[in-house]
Amino acid sequence: MAHFFVGAAIIFIGLNLYYFFMNKTYRKSYFSTALFFKLFFVLIGITFGFAVLYYALAQQDTILVESISKREPIDHSFSNLLYFSGVTILSIGYGDMLPVGTARFFSIIEAAIGVLLPTAYFLKALDRSKKKNDE
Repeated sequence: MAHFFVGAAIIFIGLNLYYFFMNKTYRKSYFSTALFFKLFFVLIGITFGFAVLYYALAQQDTILVESISKREPIDHSFSNLLYFSGVTILSIGYGDMLPVGTARFFSIIEAAIGVLLPTAYFLKALDRSKKKNDE
């Protein structure tokens, strides 16, 4: 039964995204498909890049713990590090993994990139649309 609901949810999300992108109102908006996909793939690349960086740091020392009070190390599998990188760059920060040591510095840098990069792309899209309207 769970598989049915997962499949139904994926189809529902897909239909909503399709409706959004095919809607006439969207086509008149400032949205740039090229910039969107560029941002999407750049964020994926940066997420994987930081996951590799965390993996390299994890070979030398513990970089992720469960909580400050417990300080129990988290398994440094690549999937855990990719998950941590993803929630960091997207500024979600569930709190289930906390960086320690040198990973704290890199996680701040990654979080800053995750905030500033979409902002820069948003401003670029607005600038493009303004130039287009001025012509």
